[in-house]
Amino acid sequence: MATSKKNPKADAYFDKAKKWQPELRKLRTIALSLGLKEELKWGKPCYTFDDANIIILIPLKESCAVAFSKGALLKDRKRLLVQPGQAQATRFVKFSSVRQISDTEPALKAYIREAIENEKAGLDIVYKKTSDYETPAELQRKLDKDPAFRKAFEALTPGRQRGYLVYFAAAKQSKTREARIEKHAPDILKGKGLMDRPR
Repeated sequence: MATSKKNPKADAYFDKAKKWQPELRKLRTIALSLGLKEELKWGKPCYTFDDANIIILIPLKESCAVAFSKGALLKDRKRLLVQPGQAQATRFVKFSSVRQISDTEPALKAYIREAIENEKAGLDIVYKKTSDYETPAELQRKLDKDPAFRKAFEALTPGRQRGYLVYFAAAKQSKTREARIEKHAPDILKGKGLMDRPR
């Protein structure tokens, strides 16, 4: 595969990166060496094949990560992949040093090549439907007694609905589930999802 050109918009991202700059630059070199197109999406360097997202570079607190957009399809022979939260498709490979990336480079390249081949083959993730998720009793009570809230919740995109269902159900105590629902009710009424809140 031919090496791809650097994207000037991504250059600015790497120049301004406050954390993990050497690691992110090393990961960039790997991605470009495999012929992927470099773009900037969601404010992060994203590498695509035929307009399909293959990987995204993400700086985290304790590490940086290569996020595979359809990582759930990968065979993960080296047991490198981590599932972030309840994500159905995305899988991370996390790194905390350039040396670690260098040591893992052959395997990482193999994973990226596999992701490209999966895209060429038209493989896709079979997502769970919103109806497959359990609605916590506390949320059901709120939906039943507040028609405006029900209308707003049902108007959310399926992804936003799933995000809330998973988040509310994750609380072990009923009191915590109720508190989460009340805290996020104003956002739901505005059509916002969990990830739409300022961080």
